[in-house]
Amino acid sequence: MAVAGEKPKTWGKRMKVILQKDVKDVGKVGELVNVSEGFARNFLFPRKLAAEATEKRVKEWEHLKRVAEAKKKKVVAERQDLLKKISGSVIKFKMAAAESDKIFGSVTTIDVSKELEKMGFSVDRRDIHFEEQIKVLGTHKAIVRMGEGLEANIQIAVERS
Repeated sequence: MAVAGEKPKTWGKRMKVILQKDVKDVGKVGELVNVSEGFARNFLFPRKLAAEATEKRVKEWEHLKRVAEAKKKKVVAERQDLLKKISGSVIKFKMAAAESDKIFGSVTTIDVSKELEKMGFSVDRRDIHFEEQIKVLGTHKAIVRMGEGLEANIQIAVERS
């Protein structure tokens, strides 16, 4: 209880912290968030989930954020160049097939990735998507997606060996 002339205690003081790890319902790693002092002192700091946002740390955080954005722009530009070069490419496979044009086995994203590697393009197999599984002879479509809305169409030609 407050005494006359004395300021009452304020509950729920807030403080800014920089998250060191993802914290559910609070934010992701690297974010600058506003949390209650008690939550920060009793939960976040002891578990090393966050650091107090001092002036020095905020400046470091802003600098690191700018550096990360610059790196991201560079990577996106490189991916765009790669996709422009790949776009419209035809990748040929010679495989054994039955009389009904059904191939023995199938063409997988790993196979396509290896062929692109031989052509001089480094594309992860998880970035290659087929409209349907490739199990018959003929020409098939595939899409190379590299995030950020970047994608290119390629053709996969499967011929009898």
